[in-house]
Amino acid sequence: MQQFVIRFFRLLPLACLSVVITPLAWLLLTLTDLLWALYGRRRTPVNTRPDRTAASIVIPNWNGRDLLEKYLPSVIEAASGNPRNEIIVVDDASTDGSAAFVRERFPAVRLIAHEKNRGFGAGATRGFREARNDIVVLLNSDMRVAPDFLPPLLDGFTDETVFAVSCQIFFSDPDKRREETGLTSARWSEGALRVRHVADGGVNELFPCFYAGGGSSAFDRRKFLDLGGFDHLLRPFYLEDTDVGYMAWKRGWKVLYQPASHVWHEHRGTIGRRFSPRYIESIVAKNFLLFAWKNIHEPARLAGHFFFAWSGSILSWIFGESRERASLTGLGRAFLQIPACCAARWRARSLAVVDDSEAFLRPMAGIFHDRFHPPNPPASPLNVLFVAPYAICPPTHGGAVFMRHAVRQLGPICRLHAIVMIDSPAEAGAHAELEGVVQSIHYRVRLEGHPKGVGAITPYAVREFIDPDLEWMIHRQIFLNRIDVVQIEYTQLGQYVGPYRRLVWAMFEHDVYFQSVLRVASTLGALGRAKAWIEYLRALHYELRLLPRFDAIQACSEANRAHLLSYLPGLKDRIDATLRAGIDVSAYRCRLGGRIPKTMLFLGSFRHLPNQTALRWFLESVMPLVLGREPEAKLIVIGSDPPPAHTIPDLGGAVEIHGFVADLAEPLTRYSLFVCPILSGSGIRVKLLEAFASGIPCVSTRIGAEGISAIDGEVCALADSPLEFAQRIVALLSDEDSATAMAGRARDDVTRERNIVEMAKRLEATYRRLLASKARSAAS
Repeated sequence: MQQFVIRFFRLLPLACLSVVITPLAWLLLTLTDLLWALYGRRRTPVNTRPDRTAASIVIPNWNGRDLLEKYLPSVIEAASGNPRNEIIVVDDASTDGSAAFVRERFPAVRLIAHEKNRGFGAGATRGFREARNDIVVLLNSDMRVAPDFLPPLLDGFTDETVFAVSCQIFFSDPDKRREETGLTSARWSEGALRVRHVADGGVNELFPCFYAGGGSSAFDRRKFLDLGGFDHLLRPFYLEDTDVGYMAWKRGWKVLYQPASHVWHEHRGTIGRRFSPRYIESIVAKNFLLFAWKNIHEPARLAGHFFFAWSGSILSWIFGESRERASLTGLGRAFLQIPACCAARWRARSLAVVDDSEAFLRPMAGIFHDRFHPPNPPASPLNVLFVAPYAICPPTHGGAVFMRHAVRQLGPICRLHAIVMIDSPAEAGAHAELEGVVQSIHYRVRLEGHPKGVGAITPYAVREFIDPDLEWMIHRQIFLNRIDVVQIEYTQLGQYVGPYRRLVWAMFEHDVYFQSVLRVASTLGALGRAKAWIEYLRALHYELRLLPRFDAIQACSEANRAHLLSYLPGLKDRIDATLRAGIDVSAYRCRLGGRIPKTMLFLGSFRHLPNQTALRWFLESVMPLVLGREPEAKLIVIGSDPPPAHTIPDLGGAVEIHGFVADLAEPLTRYSLFVCPILSGSGIRVKLLEAFASGIPCVSTRIGAEGISAIDGEVCALADSPLEFAQRIVALLSDEDSATAMAGRARDDVTRERNIVEMAKRLEATYRRLLASKARSAAS
């Protein structure tokens, strides 16, 4: 409480001023933009490829004599292989004798000594200006380098648009968390830049990154100076390298990460020797604001920034400062630099040839592949990335059945790569059967817990799958495997689609989520129905805005397709109901007749709410009627996560709960009737297709058979009321010939209409057609 009171009164004047300076800063930046639009001039970049045969290594230093003594020898050794290489130490008015030490101990090193301290950015830029080579490697004085770190770094300048190449950074202590790796990523979220270093051993080649660190990277000297070097606006430290990296992307250049170039950051905290933690945090907060004020030029993005900057600073005033939001001291310090910031913004606008949205996209590996890698030859097998939100093996639910059959058929005709989300690492072992089918398979363990999202407009089912590491994995696999097509399973993963110009993104709607939620609502109590209606509105808003972003949408049935087109008629050519909702019929042993009399089979995963509701309705409302006519009838219930036995109505032993069964061939060919009493949901009931393929006669509700059968008795008996459902069961149990004949028609129907072997061939042809169409659009 005492800290709160002290903070409250200490920052109260700034809090009052923030109401004025925040809109004033916004107004001044907007005025700068208007003046630039009238009088400014965009400078077209002149791109030349640097000479990669030698480098100038620049080491800024301030009071780092001990660090130079320990680590400079490793740099000298690494540079010694080429007489054209040079090492420059820029001493920033050190008081520990650093300059004299370098002159005496390392006479071959060029020394530039400042008479007064000018800060890291100015010292580094001075080194760039003095360098003799086209490529400048900028190192901190506390970096130890591998003897062979330089050649792969220089090799990273693969074309005339590469601005910088970052080393891979390690710590000598392997148990220390790698806060720095050199592989940087960033996003714009809640009105601010969010940056991080990613530790990913799977990246084994040149890879895009957001910025190259100012203490462990190589830069094209001409391009660096063209951007003006490290901006004095961000003095005395922090974010200079991020700023120049973002400007490079907006200039149309590339920033890359070279995992083969190894350096070790041996010592940290030189800034902390001179400045207090509170001062450092205020500078960090100031520079994040100045980064946006200088570089963010899209009006809507800038407006959002100022809203979050002011509200975040007020929250920091009340609850304490955090790097996740702005602070009042940072806001005040940034405003004091507003004249210099307006000038820097003018320069940044003059240099930018790419807008903010595109500049944030290009460092993402998937987008980078889409924008810069040449397309694969048309005649070569397609590289397809299959992304599943649930385990595929064993197929414990209908969606897994569809996915497993699709993967097994696409694998032989494509170069198929898979990303599969699992609940625990133990689930990965079951996917060994796919190793000979897919080129690679990677797993992401689902995050524990669920985001609260109170008041959020994003559906709960989508928020469950918000995972930055999954997004990173998708981008990494697209890049490393030169993917042509991304096949997304389920609406929940649709959030990872992006504005790709050349790659094809397709999504299989295992069900129409908003339709499914609405149908479930009708089966719930008052409170559950209210929650479901909220989720329905969220899902409707989300799904109708998501689907147009995909190049192709695969629906389960014509009914689902028609439902979607009633909302989105413009997607008529993109939604297809004939490409995915199928099974490999030949994988099922068919048995027409000769089954155990008076037996019924219920099949389904009980993680799925519609299956829980269906079983409860059947046991409470239908089964007693069946037993009244057929006292010897039995129901066998198979499926993962079954309800506890004590929750099942006591029907005199007429119900057997078997739980999960790995091989369904035996029950599907053993029992005499299959029941599908589904009351809600959307999509295709895979269990019915499997029953059809196995030759077991079926009774279903009309919702359960939606998209498969609409005529009672043609391939499936249909009924919706408990009495009618029981009558259909009794009739088929007592007339084996009629039941067998209907089952034969069902087997023929699924073979003709739902055979994934033929569907996969059409799917691959569709991928190729869409790729060709996008290639023509990109070329025009």
